[in-house]
Amino acid sequence: MVNTGAHSYHARFCFLLVLVSLSVEQVDGVWPLPQQLDQSAERYSLSPQLFSFTYGKDSAAQTGCSVLDAAFKRYFSIIFPDFTKGTENVLRYMWSEPQPFVVSVSVKTRGCDGYPDEDSDESYNLSVLEGQAVLRSVSVWGALRGLETFSQLVHQDDYGSYFINKTEIVDFPRFAFRGLLLDTSRHYLPLHAILKTLDAMAYSKINVFHWHIVDDPSFPYQSRTFPDLSNKGAFHPFTHVYTQSDVMRVIEHARMRGIRVVPEFDSPGHTQSWGKGQPGLLTPCYKGSVPSGSFGPVDPTVDTTYKFMESLLKEVKFVFPDSYVHLGGDEVSFTCWQSNPNVRAFMEKMGFGKDFTKLESFYLENIMNMTATLNKTSIVWQDVFDYHERIPQDTVLEIWRGKNYKTELSRITNAGYRVLLSAPWYINHISTGQDWRNSYAVQPQNFS
Repeated sequence: MVNTGAHSYHARFCFLLVLVSLSVEQVDGVWPLPQQLDQSAERYSLSPQLFSFTYGKDSAAQTGCSVLDAAFKRYFSIIFPDFTKGTENVLRYMWSEPQPFVVSVSVKTRGCDGYPDEDSDESYNLSVLEGQAVLRSVSVWGALRGLETFSQLVHQDDYGSYFINKTEIVDFPRFAFRGLLLDTSRHYLPLHAILKTLDAMAYSKINVFHWHIVDDPSFPYQSRTFPDLSNKGAFHPFTHVYTQSDVMRVIEHARMRGIRVVPEFDSPGHTQSWGKGQPGLLTPCYKGSVPSGSFGPVDPTVDTTYKFMESLLKEVKFVFPDSYVHLGGDEVSFTCWQSNPNVRAFMEKMGFGKDFTKLESFYLENIMNMTATLNKTSIVWQDVFDYHERIPQDTVLEIWRGKNYKTELSRITNAGYRVLLSAPWYINHISTGQDWRNSYAVQPQNFS
């Protein structure tokens, strides 16, 4: 069919209208989706040379606030990734004349030099209007989340010009604890990889770094009190360790992004690497009536074990500022304990019979009491609850076993304990490219 001139003009005109409407459509790029998001197609151009962050006059935090001063510099580079002073292309603004734009940040409480904790208020309100954005929060941690959201609202067109839409956001997290676990014992991760991971966590507003720092394969944590733990237990005593200054860098990098660092020192199992640098800590296994030369879990029957653990936990309290510490308690094999005549004699003396779960309970109760004395809250794996141990009521139990996690959630919360759920999200168990669908379909509170 052949169009007349009038028809073809009309067709082209409609096509142009469609293009224009698409180019001014709002960009839904905020991740995760805020609690309330109201965005219009009205948009404003941004110029890096006319853009600034400032503190609101009524803000409790002002210039000199370490967390927010650093965040302003960091987010400027994130918002304008290809900007270098003096090289901005004037042609970018052929469609609109850029105007000054100010992001005003106001927080009700200072807290600039502290650490985020379980009670940190991460709520914020963000209003983007012509020439300004107003970000209000209770704490600096909420302000960080709001700055992340603001950075995600800025977009570039095909010519490299920066824009932001008129937006109103009210946001707060659904869960106070949103964690990511890294295992640095089985796979030593260089410092830069951990810092980069913390950056990625901040982009997704994940606020707890669960540092599974040691385990059977290696002991990379360089202890001040017990230097031989890493000297003899790390994959390499110089190249594959985390020095005290490395740990401080991780904690400070995390703090500046509103991320808590919760270390895990898992015992009495998962401790093979510990025994290399701490003789007498692990249980000698027996073959018949003679030692076999191999070792099992931590020996819970000797006083030296508890003196060692108390000294190590005192150091952990000093090094890691968070009020939580993960004590492990999972996957303890009883075979070695059963083979050891001294352990069997201790069991008889304590009236435990042949129930080795009672021996594990005895050990972990002692360790949890030490932790409580140090004013730390214990996190332990679900195994500790499954063995019916006497657990302090403020202990947090972490569910890691996959299939029946909803039943376990019901049982543990019914007993009055708080729970961390990690069972459905093992990202080292990826099988196909579609696994993410299952991860996103999980409803953590969908249990009785």
